[in-house]
Amino acid sequence: MTLGDWLRARTPRPPAALVARLDAVLGDALDEPEDRATEVFLAAGERLVAGLLSGDRTSRDSALDLLTADALVTYAFEASGARPGGLDARADDAMARIASLADLEPTRR
Repeated sequence: MTLGDWLRARTPRPPAALVARLDAVLGDALDEPEDRATEVFLAAGERLVAGLLSGDRTSRDSALDLLTADALVTYAFEASGARPGGLDARADDAMARIASLADLEPTRR
């Protein structure tokens, strides 16, 4: 099963706009095997948030991208549930990676 297949098997199905944005953000990674879901989704969410923060795009206008990043991280941990061994280490790593993105936020003047 590919990551695209895995995403389409989620129930309830996310709204069409979110599905379209997930597809756009993941691109060719949708063809990756399902066992790569945790890392691929987390990395994609991380890249998306990094782009939002570095571009100072955290307003309501960026709501779909913020929801997409949230969905990607959520899906990363949903996929991790299939391999619960090492979940604590994966969670610690994800928290550290996401927290480090705060350094990208432009200084407010």
